[in-house]
Amino acid sequence: MHILFSLCILLLGSCNRTQQVANRSTESSALLVGAERMELYLDMLKDKRLGMVVNQTSRVGQRHLVDTLLALGMDIKTIFAPEHGFRGQADAGQKLTDGIDPKTGLSVMSLYGKNRKPTPEQLYDLDVIVFDIQDVGARFYTYLSTMHLVMEAAAESSVKIIILDRPNPNGHYVDGPVLDTAFRSFVGMHPIPIVHGMTLGELSQMINGEHWLSKGIQADLQVIPCLNYDHQTRYHLPVKPSPNLPNLRSILLYPGLCLFEGTTVSVGRGTDYQFQVLGHPNYRDGTFEFTPQSKPGAQYPKHKAVTCYGDSFLDVPLDSLFNRSKLD
Repeated sequence: MHILFSLCILLLGSCNRTQQVANRSTESSALLVGAERMELYLDMLKDKRLGMVVNQTSRVGQRHLVDTLLALGMDIKTIFAPEHGFRGQADAGQKLTDGIDPKTGLSVMSLYGKNRKPTPEQLYDLDVIVFDIQDVGARFYTYLSTMHLVMEAAAESSVKIIILDRPNPNGHYVDGPVLDTAFRSFVGMHPIPIVHGMTLGELSQMINGEHWLSKGIQADLQVIPCLNYDHQTRYHLPVKPSPNLPNLRSILLYPGLCLFEGTTVSVGRGTDYQFQVLGHPNYRDGTFEFTPQSKPGAQYPKHKAVTCYGDSFLDVPLDSLFNRSKLD
């Protein structure tokens, strides 16, 4: 009996040790975004005057990066807000003004208002700019353009820039035409395909290496990469990257459906199916109908209060979207 009891204790101990090893293995293989790898960049921020290019996706776990750094005693001077604003509530294309963040009392400078590039005056008292924004991998998604202009401003003012990288949820394929730079704009600045397959950290290094900044200047750039991420990793964003990309399906469909934004066809803005449906009031052969209404992030949607007829992609399996190799 004592022998049997001893064997049970040994087996339980062995199981516990096995489970502990398994837990450590799982933890060591967990995907970490750049912001979560604080041991790699905190020393570069200590005793520095910081500017933060951030929005609602800039998280360390469940906490905003700004709140995290303030709690650690970092000297944040200014927040620079991209399209949709610091808290990510503004409509697409809505011009934003400067202000004060009520939660932290920090000054918020809009990079989607009267200027889209930080001015020398705004950078005068900064040592480092930290850029941490979630991208979705399409050339015309404006966070990429904001990053380019921030890099350029930082290089011109001799301010270091640190990119805290995040996965590209559309990073598993590359497709679409390369931009003709004769048509360069804020929604297309670089000679890359529509679906470019890169993270913003990788793109920042390409921008620097290819001398795409004004007059070929280069930024003093540091990229903090993700851990345990490659371009076949299926990444489910924990926070909406912008008001009209509510879920992974919309993000995977966005590179193709966004091309309809230049037409009279609705892609579902003003509904709960943004970038998951297509429709128009005069398209009567569609199998799906929806009526756009004014909603947060889409106050004036195309065909507001008018029934649209078209097609829904709500039932397309996510595996099909992940496994495609080109725009359909």
